[in-house]
Amino acid sequence: MAKFTDEDDALLAELGVEVEAKKVSRYTPQQERVIAGFEDIQRFVDEHKRIPEHGENNDIFERLYAVRLERLKSLSEFQEPLAPIDYQGLLSGGDTSVGAKLDDMDDDALLAELGIEAIAPDITTLKHVRSSAEIRAAEEIANRERCKDFETFKPLFEQVQKELYSGIRETRPFKDDARIELGHWFILSGQKVFVADVGEEFVADYGRKDRRLRVIYDNATESNMLKRSLERALQKDEAGRRITDPTAGPLFADQSEDGDLETGTIYVLRSKSDNPIVAKNRDVLHKIGVTGGKVEARLTNAKLDPTFLLADVEIIATYKLANINRTKLENLIHRIFGHARLDIEIKDRFGNPITPREWFIAPLFVIDEAVRRIKDGTITSYIYDPKTARLVNRGRLS
Repeated sequence: MAKFTDEDDALLAELGVEVEAKKVSRYTPQQERVIAGFEDIQRFVDEHKRIPEHGENNDIFERLYAVRLERLKSLSEFQEPLAPIDYQGLLSGGDTSVGAKLDDMDDDALLAELGIEAIAPDITTLKHVRSSAEIRAAEEIANRERCKDFETFKPLFEQVQKELYSGIRETRPFKDDARIELGHWFILSGQKVFVADVGEEFVADYGRKDRRLRVIYDNATESNMLKRSLERALQKDEAGRRITDPTAGPLFADQSEDGDLETGTIYVLRSKSDNPIVAKNRDVLHKIGVTGGKVEARLTNAKLDPTFLLADVEIIATYKLANINRTKLENLIHRIFGHARLDIEIKDRFGNPITPREWFIAPLFVIDEAVRRIKDGTITSYIYDPKTARLVNRGRLS
């Protein structure tokens, strides 16, 4: 294509033809990355109508944007490229205390907070050089993004934490059991990790078989990483742990232990309350509990007990069990039906608000199945899905 001279440009201008000037970037690659990071903050402000804030309860990306913004306020060398695009006035004024606290961070750490890659050393300097395999593994692990449907998984993370506290689950060194399958839980770099999906098997480098995983982290991020990459990461992490599956433990042990009962009963009750929410769901709303005595004795003065919704109840089903650890059994039942727990608040006779915890919206036939699976030990892989009204593999909760 012929090049236009200055005279040609002038002639075209006379004819009313605009000459498209070739855009030349006036920013360095580092400045362009800073601008891109600043635009992320601007999009957050446009979407949420406020500046990003710190706080453990906030989204990890919001917390990152908050650090990034306050650091940018304190770095004068980036004011020139950012000022023309700061239409929200984010860089003017404000507290830079967080930026001040980060003054003792080294250059690489600061650049990382700003989303900037550290400049590589001179090519003749071989300090800290990693192999291509190590770099590839690090990239596979670090390539995370926000988990847009984390609210679906959040209850699972919360339940796993409760089960760790109660002893239903345990943690064991990953090297003792290096299996990675759908629904498995791990601790990697101090974070709980859930394998939410497993792709089709394929042959990777050197003829080895591999799979692509969808891995969810407890900080609301996710990664589409290879199974072997997760294996390597867990092997290299000295604190890498497997979170065991929930087990019934000594629920049906041959010998009695402290806290066990010689006999016990799981009972299922139905409320006669006139509360509109209860009346609407009466046929599928059940209280599931465990007692070591007679069920009828447990129901004395139900009208005065908020745990019974301050109303009479009727016994729908009972299941006799031997040698039960009541606490472990109740924790297990709550895990199975946790997603179907009745969300209701009532006031006791003194006017204090009470939230009953043992009422679940689940049909009786599903409760029957759950008890059967508790008895034969297969319940550990299941959880109740309210959407389908059935027990499903906990790794495939819809």
